Amino acid sequence: MTAATTEEFVDDRLAKRNALLLALAQALGGASASIVIATGPLVGYMMLESDKSLATLPVSAMVLGTAFGTIPAGMFMRRYGRRAGFTGAAFLGVLSGLLASYSVFVDQFMLFSLACCMGGFAGAFVQQYRFAAADTASDAFKPKAISWVLAGGVLAGIVGPQTVIATKDMFAPILFAGTYLAQAGLAFIALFLLAFIRIPKPPRQSHAQAGGRPLRQIMAQPRFIVAAACGISSYALMSLVMTATPLAMIACGLTETDAALGIQWHVLAMFGPSFFTGNLIARYGKERIVSIGLALLAGCSIVALMGIELAHFWIALVLLGLGWNFGFIGATAMLTDTYRPEERNLVQAVNDFLVFGFVAAASFSSGALLNIFGWATVNVIVFPFVLLCLGLLVWLTVSERKAVTNA
Repeated sequence: MTAATTEEFVDDRLAKRNALLLALAQALGGASASIVIATGPLVGYMMLESDKSLATLPVSAMVLGTAFGTIPAGMFMRRYGRRAGFTGAAFLGVLSGLLASYSVFVDQFMLFSLACCMGGFAGAFVQQYRFAAADTASDAFKPKAISWVLAGGVLAGIVGPQTVIATKDMFAPILFAGTYLAQAGLAFIALFLLAFIRIPKPPRQSHAQAGGRPLRQIMAQPRFIVAAACGISSYALMSLVMTATPLAMIACGLTETDAALGIQWHVLAMFGPSFFTGNLIARYGKERIVSIGLALLAGCSIVALMGIELAHFWIALVLLGLGWNFGFIGATAMLTDTYRPEERNLVQAVNDFLVFGFVAAASFSSGALLNIFGWATVNVIVFPFVLLCLGLLVWLTVSERKAVTNA
C-alpha cells in the first residue's frame, strides 16, 4: 500500500469518496427496487385471472432472488473484489429490466416474476454497498459511511415512484411496460458509476488466520444473535406491510398514482434519516436507535388500524420507513462489532441470506394474508415480533453489563 493510500485511510478520504459513489449507485439500485414494490403487485393483479392472492409474487420473487444471491455475492467479491461484483450485478440489473418490460408486453406472469427474481439477485450485491462503504472507513466513520450509502435511497425514493408515474402509460394501453424499460436505463447508469470505486481486497492472512473463526462460533455471540434478529424483524415486518399496502389502497378505492406516491413517501422516510442516523448511533448507541426503530414500526400498525383514508395509508407508510431506517441501520452497525476483517464477507453474506430469506417469506405471505384475512391482520402481526426484539435488546444490554462487571 502506498503512502498516499495509507494517508487516505487515516483521514477517511478514500472512504468518503467510495461512500459518495456508492450512495449515488444506491439511489439507482434502490429506485429499481421501489419500482417493483410499487408496480409488481399491480402488474400481477392485472395478469392473474383467478387467484389474485399470488399478485405479490413478483415482489416475493425479487426478495427471494436477493436471498439466493447474498452468499454468492459474498463469495464472488471475496475472490474478485467489490468493483467486479458490483459492476457485474448492475449489468444483470439491465438485463432484468429489459426482460420485465418484454414480459409485460407479452402478458407472461411467470416470466415477469423471473425477471423480478433476476433483479433481486442483482440487488443482493446492492445490499453489500453499505458494508463496502465501511470496508475502507475508520471505526469512527463506519456508522456514518453506512448512513451515507443508505442516504442515497432518498433520491431513490423520488426517482423510483416518479419513474413509475412518468412511464406507466408510455406504451398505453399496456401499463408499466415503459416503466421496466426505464428501470434497465437506471441500472445502466449505476454500472457506469460503480466502475470508479476503489476498495482494496482484504490483506492476505496467514494460513491459520485466513478462514477466521468458525461461522458457528461467530453466530453464537449474543450480539450477533440480537443484531440478526433485529435486522431480520425490521426488514421483514417492513416488507410484510409495504408489499400489501398498494393492493390495500386500490381495494379501498384509491388510485395507482396514490399508491405510487405513498411508496415514494415511504422510501423517502426509509432513507431520509440516514443523513443523521449515523450521528444518532454515535451519540446514543446502537441499541437505543434500534429500539426507537422497533417502536416506530409498531406505531405504523397503530395508525394503519385507525382507518383506511389516504392519510392513514401515507402516515403509516412514513412511520414504516422511519422504523426500518433506525431498526435496520442500527442492527447493521451492531453486526459490524461481531466479526474480524478476514471474516467480513462470509458473515455479511450469511446475515443478508437470513434477512432476505425471512423478507421473502414475509412478502410472499403478505398477499395471501391480505386476501384471506384482511388489512387489519397484516398490521396486527407486527406487534409480537416488535415485543420479542425489544426483549432481546434488554437481555443483551443486561448480559453485557454483567460481563463488564465480572471482568
